[in-house]
Amino acid sequence: MWSEAKAILAKDLRMEWRQRHAIGSVFLYIIASVFVAYLGFRQIASVPVWNALFWIIALFAAFNAASRSFASENEGRRLYLYSLASAEAVVIGKMVYNAILLLVMVFVGFAIYALMLGTSPLAEANWGALILALALGAVGLAFTLTLVSALASQTDNNLGMMAILGLPVILPLLLILIRFSKNAIDGIAWSVNAIYALQLLAVLLLSVGLSYILFPYLWRE
Repeated sequence: MWSEAKAILAKDLRMEWRQRHAIGSVFLYIIASVFVAYLGFRQIASVPVWNALFWIIALFAAFNAASRSFASENEGRRLYLYSLASAEAVVIGKMVYNAILLLVMVFVGFAIYALMLGTSPLAEANWGALILALALGAVGLAFTLTLVSALASQTDNNLGMMAILGLPVILPLLLILIRFSKNAIDGIAWSVNAIYALQLLAVLLLSVGLSYILFPYLWRE
């Protein structure tokens, strides 16, 4: 299964490289959103507002990126993949691909956001915890939205179904993530933040488990 998942990942990376306008549009969305926030706020001194606004921008960029996971596969290509690889390998390959994409997107977006909206809220940040929060947030969004994208791809209205199905599923993850990253920016000790890191890891494992169990039934359709 792992060799098949690697082949799916390599195929998606090659397709992304050939269709660079698609990934470019996601980064353009991030830059445009941050620029609009800059025009509205100039500088944000409040840590809760600074932190929450970043994750709102990251969330909608993640929806845009993950919605293409299965929507870009037409019926003929799905049938071809179905004959070549197991359903488990397909979903694992797609999840790893989205995790790589969102990791790059979140860290680049964070750098642009801090550059334009100001770094004063980060003066007392616990950088180890903050980097872990960004990484777990990116991977968590990727894994969860990959499963939602698979469900939404079974309908004719992929983007609409992504929003309807995705927001209730993503909200608990987002609440944990916002608390974790805010505590990290405030420089709060690991003994307080460890519980949030463990909760995010639990959400990641749950997303992988549900995808592994449910996706074969979707893929068969």
